[in-house]
Amino acid sequence: MSKLSFLCILLMAVVSVSFTTPGSERPLLTLKAPPPAIAFTTNEFIDVSIEVPIPCAGDLVTLEGTLHLQMHVTINGNNIIVKEHFQPQGITGIGISGKKYQATGVTQDIFKGSLQNEQVSFTSINNFRIIGQGPGNNYLVHQTIHTTINANGEVTSEVDNSSVECK
Repeated sequence: MSKLSFLCILLMAVVSVSFTTPGSERPLLTLKAPPPAIAFTTNEFIDVSIEVPIPCAGDLVTLEGTLHLQMHVTINGNNIIVKEHFQPQGITGIGISGKKYQATGVTQDIFKGSLQNEQVSFTSINNFRIIGQGPGNNYLVHQTIHTTINANGEVTSEVDNSSVECK
């Protein structure tokens, strides 16, 4: 079970649970709604190994290193917001050509949802760069993706702007 699922289940339990003394109407312990806002941040460092084609140079590189993932969750009132930030740290590799490459860039995802009517939106901005030695060996990817879904489950907005460039 993910941390977020566990937190949501725990919050539902806190909102709905009430204990009473046996044989009495007087509550022994009553748990009320959670505070107006709950927030937490996690930081994870993930070892990665990924094979990436570099069409600019006709090369294939196995990149290895660490990916930093920072996640921040806020639950306030009837809304939940999850922000994720991915950033390579020391991810490098050698292509089959013998040239050295380094992964740079950042990816940011934002999920916003209503806990009342299930309306959600998701935005992802990805700037993924593989920087190679010499001219023309840099592989640059940019993506902006956004989706909005209304309370009826219908997609009301969808954007996908992507570009790939060799420099």
